[in-house]
Amino acid sequence: MKVYGIDVPVRNVPALDAAFVPIGAFNRAFLRTADKPVGVAVERADGQTASVKTFLHGTPERAAADRCYLDRLVKTILWTKGGFRIYVSENEAAYRWLKEAYAPGGARAFDRGFMEDVYERPFEVVWADELPPEKDAPQRLGGHLDGCRIGFDAGGSDHKVSALIEGECVYDEEVVWFPKEQTDPQYHYDGIVAALKSAAAHLPRVDAVGVSSAGVYINNRTMVASLFNKVPRAQFEARVKDIYLRAVRDTFGGVPCAVVNDGDVSALAGRMSIGEANVLGIAMGTSEAAGYVDAEGRITGWLNELAFVPVDVAPDAPPDEWSGDVGCGVKYFSQDGVIKLAPRAGIELDAKLSPAEKLKAVQRLMEEGSPAAERVYDSVGTCLGHTLAFYHGLYGMRHVLLLGRVMSGRGGERILAEARRVLSDEYPAVAAQVALQLPDERFRRLGQSAAASSLPNIE
Repeated sequence: MKVYGIDVPVRNVPALDAAFVPIGAFNRAFLRTADKPVGVAVERADGQTASVKTFLHGTPERAAADRCYLDRLVKTILWTKGGFRIYVSENEAAYRWLKEAYAPGGARAFDRGFMEDVYERPFEVVWADELPPEKDAPQRLGGHLDGCRIGFDAGGSDHKVSALIEGECVYDEEVVWFPKEQTDPQYHYDGIVAALKSAAAHLPRVDAVGVSSAGVYINNRTMVASLFNKVPRAQFEARVKDIYLRAVRDTFGGVPCAVVNDGDVSALAGRMSIGEANVLGIAMGTSEAAGYVDAEGRITGWLNELAFVPVDVAPDAPPDEWSGDVGCGVKYFSQDGVIKLAPRAGIELDAKLSPAEKLKAVQRLMEEGSPAAERVYDSVGTCLGHTLAFYHGLYGMRHVLLLGRVMSGRGGERILAEARRVLSDEYPAVAAQVALQLPDERFRRLGQSAAASSLPNIE
């Protein structure tokens, strides 16, 4: 296939998405003929930086390809690592492109605003004669099993809570809720407190509470989260930033509490379940949540917001509703990915159903052996195989743990089998290094809340 004038060889094409152009394949094809150097670095909190030196073509014939490659590269760094400042070196044209794209009102204005909210700093693109060196600050987190603990996992379609005594789960519960539709944060607060009290009723006491939640959290505070999309800004600042800490304090007093992004908790769950580190956890549910535990068993401090990382460079790839950008992971590895493909397989879904209900409808067909549903899950798996090879270049992970409601039942098994096939066929070197794993069915759906309970250290 050809995109932006670049011939991109792809052997495995998704049955229901023939236009899918894997970003990793595009990057490799692009770099075969690019020879004009450019350096890019992104700075985030406490002087931590991520940097890369690469190449562009620098010719009028390849201008569109250059812009696509550079745009997707910088966006990938921003949403995997995070940052509020972009440094550009060696290529003034690249500097001008990025400065224009990340200006207020530019093509990447959403990304700019998101990062400003996360880091509470103005976003800027600056020229650098020399890029700053790479710097990370990983930390150990979780794995504590002592005492009586509660774990709460907040997703976009449901929330889950677990009660554990000395690491053994004595109670768990899953409740449907609709946080993204609510303008009053009292709805969210009441749902959190009700879940905490439900779990506490099955414990002799509560020693600690851990929270896994979609969004970005710094020092246990909510910086940005789609769960609170419709909450007005003033209410977000006053009642959402500390909502989990407040709910725990109001319910149990001063017990230890930790709030962590659900993707990092999925990686922690993987480390705990398989007994090894170097794990990329991916939760495919309302969105695509991800987290990474490095080879030494540490959380990296990166954003790991793979929902917004590009995976498809086709110009007409589907946009996500929040950022407006196209070809990002959320439209492929979430319930949206299944819902998008269902009509292409001839599956009619009632427009009145919620996204979670539409997913369940496809899942029912899959359990009944529907060939149409199988084509949907095969296509998701094909896209996932290509994308995991790309993720391996970013993380170098040894294990991938796949979680979330999309991975439930026969559909999840079908996705896994197809992803393994694509990796073995098209990326054999990666396939030899990476083990893809599913936890058991119950852990697949409720494991994150149980793992979240292990986050706080009981002094």
